[in-house]
Amino acid sequence: MAPHLYENLANHLDNLPGGFPRTPSGVEIRILHRLFTPEEAELALHLTLIPEEPRVVARRAGIPVRECAQKLQEMSNKGLIMGFQRKGEPLRYMAQQFVVGFWEAQVNKLNRELVEEFEEYLPSLFDRDAWRKAPQMRTIPVGKSIAVQHSTMPYERAEEIVRSHKTFAVSNCICRQELRIVGKGCDKPEESCLQFGMAAEGVVRTGRGRPITGEEALAILQRAEEAGLVLQPANDKNPLFICTCCGCCCGVLRALKLDPKPARLVASPFTLSLDSATCKGCGMCKKRCQMEAFQLDNKKAVLNPDRCIGCGLCVSTCPTKSLALLRKPEVQQPHVPRNIIEANIKLGKARGKLSLGKMVGMQVKSKLDRLLARE
Repeated sequence: MAPHLYENLANHLDNLPGGFPRTPSGVEIRILHRLFTPEEAELALHLTLIPEEPRVVARRAGIPVRECAQKLQEMSNKGLIMGFQRKGEPLRYMAQQFVVGFWEAQVNKLNRELVEEFEEYLPSLFDRDAWRKAPQMRTIPVGKSIAVQHSTMPYERAEEIVRSHKTFAVSNCICRQELRIVGKGCDKPEESCLQFGMAAEGVVRTGRGRPITGEEALAILQRAEEAGLVLQPANDKNPLFICTCCGCCCGVLRALKLDPKPARLVASPFTLSLDSATCKGCGMCKKRCQMEAFQLDNKKAVLNPDRCIGCGLCVSTCPTKSLALLRKPEVQQPHVPRNIIEANIKLGKARGKLSLGKMVGMQVKSKLDRLLARE
């Protein structure tokens, strides 16, 4: 094994949009040792954000095409890289960032040691400044909380996101799974993360999830609302997943809760209003809120708007209709990227890792390697 192989892989991952920050303890290197064999770590260094055929990666890595193709498929099955195939085209592979990325792909394969290392790493992993500029996920309200008079975009409604796709899958929530392994967490449903389209095909192909129908996906959304789970899709207009999240287990929500004003970090088009005059102080809103935005005072709910992320869980169950979601002023509306590519470019730029020059250079190098791989 080459010296500093895993250090090189850590630096390579940190140059991807999602980042992989270094720590004084080196816990991130220990995580990589658990997930990547030395051969896999070496091959991962030759993958970029551009999907490429095995012959191209093989040339770059200096190994036979057959050997490269086999290793890439094994790494894809382990969730360490992204592999996909469009109809009538060859398999292609690209680099996968840590979060949201190959960490979530370790669902159903966790052990206590790996979970403890991830928990140690989590405080260093969440970059508040980058998240504020380019969040990887956004919050959308549960369906029953949106008033009829609201003008909403399709990507702001979970049901419309589901209906826009034809292929569906469900997988276990890695966040609830990992905390249960260490004796923490909650009793919320574990099989609850939805994937669509190419993402659904990927989790089914690699055994991380099972195929479901559109009707089953809608039923899971309904169950999530009843269980008091926050809906978090990918931050683009055509999301390939929706996570159903609790504030006690979800890595994103836990990180947001540590900030005194989570509302300034979250990407949500809505905020909350409370009519104290009609509030009866039942405490249902406090029980349902995943961000601790409510307190009870003199048998009345008191809202801290700086902690509200606009999920609507309190609105849908308020017995006196004292709560309502309001659309934020236009200047406060979060920008939602068109697709995952635009979202990743925005995140990479926010972290100072993906300039126009770097993107052009990556494309030129990939094209040159494709041409040379034909010879």
